[in-house]
Amino acid sequence: MDVTVLYFAAARERAGTSREAISLPDDATLETLRAHLAERHPDLGPLFRHVRWARNERFERDFGRPLAPGDVVALIPPVAGGAPRVVLTFERLDARAVEASVAAPDRGGLVTFTGMVRDHTGPHGVVRLEYEAYEAMAVRVLEEIADEVGVRWPGARLAIHHRLGTLEVGEAAVVIAVSTPHRAEAFAACAYTIDRLKEDAPIFKREVRTDGSVWVGLGP
Repeated sequence: MDVTVLYFAAARERAGTSREAISLPDDATLETLRAHLAERHPDLGPLFRHVRWARNERFERDFGRPLAPGDVVALIPPVAGGAPRVVLTFERLDARAVEASVAAPDRGGLVTFTGMVRDHTGPHGVVRLEYEAYEAMAVRVLEEIADEVGVRWPGARLAIHHRLGTLEVGEAAVVIAVSTPHRAEAFAACAYTIDRLKEDAPIFKREVRTDGSVWVGLGP
């Protein structure tokens, strides 16, 4: 069977190409492909311990899972940058600083989402929010989301900064900034990021209301 392999950054330099078609046995797994590429591109093998592998735009950790004809496998090196792309903090968020961490002269689109503490939820007045997190796991999940964005929108730069602790009405709870060469990708990547964050990140929100308090997601 034939699969397509995509290379980025240092992986591209070591393979000498950005993409290639690879023929494998019909029962090949990702491990089979990894061994084949190490032999095909000797300079690439030492990089394997630093890269993540994506199959059809989803990160893959099971190297024993069989591949299928037409699969697209990407080697994703670590994302480098001057500032952390994922931050959990008890300090106030600065949206302009988050934007600056992803901006660059070659970026035509820069989209920022800022989630603010509002003064109500439905009929309930809100006094403040209290955030806590399983911090180590939350950072890992947010990094995985950032990696997913890098696969779906190659070349995108993303930063996710999220508050913890007690937030008053009007404070920023989360800032997500994405820059891409064109605006459509930046909008799409930013929307994808906040949706994924709300779905999987172990960050918990308690609303302190004028008529009581509630952990969000557990009912009214």
